[in-house]
Amino acid sequence: EDPSLERHFKGHRDAVTSVDFSLNKKQLASGSMDSCLMIWSMKPQMRAYRFVGHKDAVMCVQFSPSGHLVASGSRDKTVRLWIPSVKGESTVFKAHTATVRSVHFSSDGQSLVTASDDKTVKVWMVHRQKFLFSLSQHINWVRCARFSPDGRLIVSASDDKTVKLWDKTSRECIHSFCEHGGFVNHVDFHPSGTCIAAAGTDNTVKVWDVRMNRLLQHYQGNAVVNSLSFHPSGNYLVTASNDSTLKILDLLEGRLLYTLHGHQGPATCVAFSRTGDLFASGGSDEQVMVWKTNFDAADYGDVPKTQKSSTSVEETHHALSEMDCGVHLKKTKTQDPGRNHVQQEEEISLANTLEHIMGQLDVLTQTVSILEQRLTLTEDKLKECLENQQKIIQNKTS
Repeated sequence: EDPSLERHFKGHRDAVTSVDFSLNKKQLASGSMDSCLMIWSMKPQMRAYRFVGHKDAVMCVQFSPSGHLVASGSRDKTVRLWIPSVKGESTVFKAHTATVRSVHFSSDGQSLVTASDDKTVKVWMVHRQKFLFSLSQHINWVRCARFSPDGRLIVSASDDKTVKLWDKTSRECIHSFCEHGGFVNHVDFHPSGTCIAAAGTDNTVKVWDVRMNRLLQHYQGNAVVNSLSFHPSGNYLVTASNDSTLKILDLLEGRLLYTLHGHQGPATCVAFSRTGDLFASGGSDEQVMVWKTNFDAADYGDVPKTQKSSTSVEETHHALSEMDCGVHLKKTKTQDPGRNHVQQEEEISLANTLEHIMGQLDVLTQTVSILEQRLTLTEDKLKECLENQQKIIQNKTS
């Protein structure tokens, strides 16, 4: 069965720049050149929230792993962290000295990486919105930056035509991939963390192995590729291009599977849901579309949470089979006889409880942060009042 259009959201008043699903797929966030962030409900008849706060175009949005926060970056040089609820409260911090093109949470939700036209990549602590460090070797705008699934590496893509791989601990650039013939619009890690894919204005998508730093695959399109997203199984990649199409690539076969037409004008952004049964796209036509994946349903009924890389992979294998990461290993539904259902249910409920606690922590942090901001405002006002009083006193005495 081919992928099919499931939902269609209209509400933005300018080009959509970015889309992302929450963990539970109940919400979809989108950013737009209209300076707004929208949170759409996947439940029919539920109204969307429009969040206003940025003073200029919103370039990027992403849900935190727990789904209790949404980060957005803007042309107004700031990053905002929102609570995706009716109130839409947010904290704001000046992140860069130019447009913020990209925001991305680490998989533990503790760190945020941002990329900007000021040519730097910055890493922040989410809970205090505290700046940690800058990575500055790019010599042009940085369009995109992502953490690896294990949080040890950062990859960044720039208009200097390079993709750089950084070690988060040493803060060193470990490798620069320079094979792009144009600006690099988007980059992301394969779910296994062993490969990266990058999309460029030279109409290509390139897949590299980050262990051996070599090109594994190269897809030549006929239009600028703006965005890409890996399916959680690691077997597929979806791309969004200026020719208004979305394309689904089969990475195991190394070929184009589907070309989807839905947008009028350039397709600007695309993202799979965390389970992979849906993907969303946005375009210059101000529309957000949600698609049902429909392929390979048997494959990702339960995607392994962390994909263990298959033990010894013959390095001499055909380049593709090296996208090891147990990509080929279909998960068989064998029930371990030693484990009863009760134990599994207990584990599930524990996981849910932990997730709930993490969510509450996010909200608390956010609240504290909002309070700190209000306190600062109050202190500023107080200072102003005291200064004014002193002026009045001085005027009277003089």
